[in-house]
Amino acid sequence: MSKQQRRNIIIVSILFLAAIIAGIVMMPQPEKHETIKAAMRDAVLHDENKIAFFGFAVDPSLVSGYIVTAVLLFIALLIRIFAIPKFQMVPGRFQFLIEQWVGIFDGLAKTNSPHKNGALGAYIFGAGTYIFAGTMFELFGIQGITTEGHSISLPAPLANINGAICMGFLSYLFILSGGILVNKVKGVGKTLKEFSLPVSMTFRLFGALLSGMLTTELVYYYINLSFVLPVIVGLLFTVLHALIQAYVLTMLTSVYYGEVTEVSEQKPKKKKKNKPNKLNNDAEIAEA
Repeated sequence: MSKQQRRNIIIVSILFLAAIIAGIVMMPQPEKHETIKAAMRDAVLHDENKIAFFGFAVDPSLVSGYIVTAVLLFIALLIRIFAIPKFQMVPGRFQFLIEQWVGIFDGLAKTNSPHKNGALGAYIFGAGTYIFAGTMFELFGIQGITTEGHSISLPAPLANINGAICMGFLSYLFILSGGILVNKVKGVGKTLKEFSLPVSMTFRLFGALLSGMLTTELVYYYINLSFVLPVIVGLLFTVLHALIQAYVLTMLTSVYYGEVTEVSEQKPKKKKKNKPNKLNNDAEIAEA
């Protein structure tokens, strides 16, 4: 390719890019059924846009939670029936992927709770998978129709404060059950000492997912920003939050579970010293 041809290609590309930018800037804003303020408020409080679900007006994130749960259970059933019986000593690509995903959470459980990790590995695997899949669900942009007839994109299940509260307190109750099972009353005391743990887990999940959703909503709302940029912003916030929040919650759960299930060392009882018998001492003195 000659220098002149390269120069022509560069000039055409620059003109094409300039035309797109000019069109974006000059394009009029379309009418929205709600203001950006109302959209942001509803993203936090979830008190306006409702979806009809079996005759009830529910929050869209509840429908998202049901969809994610059903899809995960269906995939797990397919893997159990068709894939696991065919696993071999030398793993294929799919078997390797499954083993690596399970191994991440199994390694967390064994590292942070070496003395008691059977149920812990299963729990953090389920919780981490749900958080990751639930956050990535937002990327699919599945549409729902509100009770007022407007079309909305179903959000991540944990972008609702109620979903984040359930996940935080469920993890805390799991930690508490492990403490009771191993250390009885002492385990309860160790767990209740970390009374702020469910609150921190809840707001860490809710705040991270909500910030990504609000940023993406803001970018999509303005037509001037809704070309190319939402793809970058959506992928950046969604994928990073999915990985980070799944790791953080499972890490915290495994660490605190390991602390409350650690068997307390019993201090050896001190032997009582035998007091000298006065009668025997008197007898010995008389004989002397």
